Amino acid sequence: MSSFAPTGNASARAAEPIVNNGFWPTIDPAEFRDARRIDGTVTPPRVQDALLTAMATVNRVLRHWQTTQIDAGHQQVQDVPTPRWHPPGVYLALYRRAVYATAHAAIAEAYRDYDATASTRDRGDLQEYAGESYRRDASWAISEIMDRPHVTVELI
Repeated sequence: MSSFAPTGNASARAAEPIVNNGFWPTIDPAEFRDARRIDGTVTPPRVQDALLTAMATVNRVLRHWQTTQIDAGHQQVQDVPTPRWHPPGVYLALYRRAVYATAHAAIAEAYRDYDATASTRDRGDLQEYAGESYRRDASWAISEIMDRPHVTVELI
């Protein structure tokens, strides 16, 4: 038995880039869709909302790091010198990873109950943790930017 699952909105890629605060880059929803393989079933308004709120979250977490960099004379993330062990442009890439992963987590959780075909019901337990793994990716990217360990452990 075969089935056809449409990918939804044909104009899904038409969303405008989201302008950031000047230090961090503008985020392009089309690049997000390509990088995260988000198809047309996710509407442009949902993508815009997920990206905007993800940018706000990541910007809030990194606000002190950003302030330190601006105080040091670096007006944009591209101007921040990278340690010798990092490739050039790593802060920009890590920021995008944090925003994309945070937005992807929100989308994955919003579409958790959506099932275009019965085949995904069998994988429900795998999809249940997708949002958590995307948030972990975002957290690790933020930790890399801030030069902090990925995990904090306390003895009780």
